Amino acid sequence: MTDAPLPVVLVVAAALVDVDGRVLIAKRPEGKALAGLWEFPGGKVEPGERPEAALIRELNEELGIDVQEACLAPFVFASHAYESFHLLMPLYLCRRWSGLVVAREHAALAWVRPNALTDYPMPPADAPLVAWLRDLL
Repeated sequence: MTDAPLPVVLVVAAALVDVDGRVLIAKRPEGKALAGLWEFPGGKVEPGERPEAALIRELNEELGIDVQEACLAPFVFASHAYESFHLLMPLYLCRRWSGLVVAREHAALAWVRPNALTDYPMPPADAPLVAWLRDLL
C-alpha cells in the first residue's frame, strides 16, 4: 500500500424536496460503479465549471428539469475516501424547479420521506447525509 495522495474528485448533488417534504433519490443503473445503490442526483464538476452550474447541468441531463441557481441552497457536504480517489460532494437543497422529473439516466427514482431514507442502500459518501436531511426536514 502506498501513501501517495489520492486525487480529489468534486461531485455536486441535490436533495430535491417536494411540497410533501419528500426527497428524491435515484437508483444507479447496471453497468455503472455502485450499480443498484440509491443516491442523490448530481454529478461531476468539469474543469473550470462552478459547482452550481454543474448541478444545474446535471439535473437537466439526468432528470429533465430546469433549476435556477437562486433555488440551490448549500446545505452540507460529504468527504469520503474511495480506493482510487477522494470524493468531495457538496449537497444542495432545492425546493423549486420547472419541468417533470423523469429518470433519463437512472434505473429508478423514488420520492422518500427523510426518516425512510435509511431503508434504501446508498453509496458510502451519500449515506451520512441522510441524518442531516432527517434532522432538517
